[in-house]
Amino acid sequence: MESIQRLLEITVEVSMLIFEFTGVVVILTTGIIGLINFLRRDAHTRLKIANGFATGLEFKLGGEILRTVLVRNINEIIIVGSIIMLRAALSFLIFWEIRNEETAIKEQKEEEIQLEELRREDTLREDLLRWEQFLKNNTPPQEDEEHCTF
Repeated sequence: MESIQRLLEITVEVSMLIFEFTGVVVILTTGIIGLINFLRRDAHTRLKIANGFATGLEFKLGGEILRTVLVRNINEIIIVGSIIMLRAALSFLIFWEIRNEETAIKEQKEEEIQLEELRREDTLREDLLRWEQFLKNNTPPQEDEEHCTF
């Protein structure tokens, strides 16, 4: 029985280290890539960093959840529980930031589409006025550099 218990402890400890290490690697990699994207002035840098940090925190949280298997007394339970709650709160805040950033990007794209549609409508109106002028006066419409549709 003790050998099974010891095997479980070793398995959990190794798994915790793997999860913790993976979380650290993901967070460090995200930070480095985020810095590169920031220097390149990538518009989606914040979103990419938030996604990477959230993924890294999920691995770290997985390690803490595994740690609960090894807990022996109430003090350890309180410490591990506090760490889990803190990491869960951080994950929640990061996911909230991701959602807000995605919403902002979506709104920006919608505004750009609306602006482009307004520009097209203005161009069509101008072209229509030129054709009306042509039909009324029987003179060709004046071409300008912006609208060379004739």
